[in-house]
Amino acid sequence: MIEVKNLTKTFDNRKVIDNISFKVDSGKTLAVVGFSGSGKSTVLKLICGLLEKDSGQIITSKGDVAMVFQYSALFDSLNVANNIAFALHERRDLRTKYSEKEIKNIVAEKLALVGLKGIENKFPSELSGGMQKRVSFARAIVTEPNSILYDEPTSGLDPISSTLIEDYIVRLKDETQAASIVVTHQISTVRRTADKVIMLYDGKIVFEGTPDDMVKNGNNYTRQFITASLEGPMKMMA
Repeated sequence: MIEVKNLTKTFDNRKVIDNISFKVDSGKTLAVVGFSGSGKSTVLKLICGLLEKDSGQIITSKGDVAMVFQYSALFDSLNVANNIAFALHERRDLRTKYSEKEIKNIVAEKLALVGLKGIENKFPSELSGGMQKRVSFARAIVTEPNSILYDEPTSGLDPISSTLIEDYIVRLKDETQAASIVVTHQISTVRRTADKVIMLYDGKIVFEGTPDDMVKNGNNYTRQFITASLEGPMKMMA
C-alpha cells in the first residue's frame, strides 16, 4: 500500500507539488499523467526518498519500494546477472542473506518472469532498448518489493515494444501484488496498466478517476491532454 497525504514540495519558491493526497492499494496500479513539468516524476522521487518532502505524509507498507527509472539506468560495466543482483551483493541487510548459488537462482527466476531467460552473461550494450527496460524490471523486483514505481517506462520505445512493456507491468503487478505507480504521458499505458489515474497540473491534482472515466468523460484538463491541444486550461511554459 502507498498512501500520500497533503504532500508538498517547493523548489525556488515554486510549489512543484501542492498539497496532494492519494492512495494505492496492494495489487493495484495508479497512473500519474500530465504535461512536462507538472510534478509527476517529483512525486515518485519523494515516495522513494530521493527527495525530501517539505510537508505531508508518505505511508508505505513494510518492505522495499522499488524504482524503475526512465532510461533503465543499468550499469554498463556489469553484465545482466550482476546488474540484477546488485542490491543482493551490496546492500548491508542483504549481502550475507543468500549464497551465490541462491543469487544465481533468484536472477534466473526474475529474468524468466520478464521473458528474458538465458541472458545473464550479456551486457547492456548488447540489448535492445526494450530488453534493457525488462532487465531493469527484473532488478527492481529482486528484493521482493511491496511497492513498485515506474518513471515513463515506455519512453523512447516503438509501439510494439511499448505494448510488451505494458504487458509486463500488468504481469508484475499480478505476480507480486505490489502497489504500483506508473508515471506516463501515453494514453495506451494508462488504459492497459492502470486501475486508477490522477492528472497533475501546476502541482495539483486536477482529475482523479478510472482510465475509462478519463477518456470518455473527464474534464477540460483531461480533454486537452488527450487531444494534445494548445487550447485549454493548461498552459505550457515557454
